[in-house]
This record gives sequence, C-alpha cells and structure tokens, in this order.
Amino acid sequence: MDTNVITPEGYAELQQELDELWRKERPEVTRKVQWAASLGDRSENADYQYNKKRLREIDRRVRFLRNRLSKLRVVEYSPVQEGKAFFGAWVTLVDEDDNELTFRIVGPDEIYGKNNYVSVHAPVVKACLGKSEGDEIVVRTPESTKLWEIGRICYQQP
Repeated sequence: MDTNVITPEGYAELQQELDELWRKERPEVTRKVQWAASLGDRSENADYQYNKKRLREIDRRVRFLRNRLSKLRVVEYSPVQEGKAFFGAWVTLVDEDDNELTFRIVGPDEIYGKNNYVSVHAPVVKACLGKSEGDEIVVRTPESTKLWEIGRICYQQP
C-alpha cells in the first residue's frame, strides 16, 4: 500500500500546523531573536540562544511539512467503500471474550498523538482491508496470533 496517503482531515491538520508555524510562531520568535540580539553580547544571552534554537526547530519542521504535504495523496471517501474496511474507515473488532477494539484506518502521518488511529501498515489493518462486517480475521504479530470478528465498519466517527 502507498505510504503517501492521508485522509482529508489529516491533511487539513498538517496544513494548519504549517500555517500556524509559518504565519504566527515564526514571526514571534524572529522578533524575540532580533530584540535579544540588540542587547549586545550574544554568547551569554539566554533569550537569544533559546529563541535562535527554537527558530531552527521551526524552520526544520516547516521544511519537513512543506516537503511532506507536496508528496501526500488525499484519499476521499467513496460510497463504493460502504460495508467494507478500506482507508479512512472506523472499524470495530470483537474477540472471543467480547472485548472490543475500535480504530480508524489512516496514513502513517496521522497516527501521532491519537490512540485510536492505526496506520495502514499495521498488522491488524492489513488483516482487515477489504473485509466486511461479520468476517473473521486472524491478526499475526511477532508476539502472537489472535482471532477477531469485524463487528462494525463505518466511515463517520462512531
């Protein structure tokens, strides 16, 4: 599966982060660096050193986001997907003990900071792709093998 896929919501989040960094945070930090530099000796100026470091971090992240956003392909929902587990779907799995596991199938750029988002490369997602509600899947990981049943598939957050 393509690694450069993302949901429309995920793309919007990355774009918002880029805009926030470039239009708001970077100008603020630049002003602080200029102010601290105007005070004189920069070698012992903590404001100057800290904000200069922060400016480098912002620039690094901006470069990464611009590069990444240009490579990403937004995958829109299609009614043809209904009833089957594909990219962007919310999937609920049920095991033999009636434990439920609910997650959304997303691209690798969207999983950070979200407990219920799972990358398309994860073993559980690979087992689910193309399956329908009621299908049984076997998830194989290096540690174990587990049997799940697909309880529900939807494309709107449950």
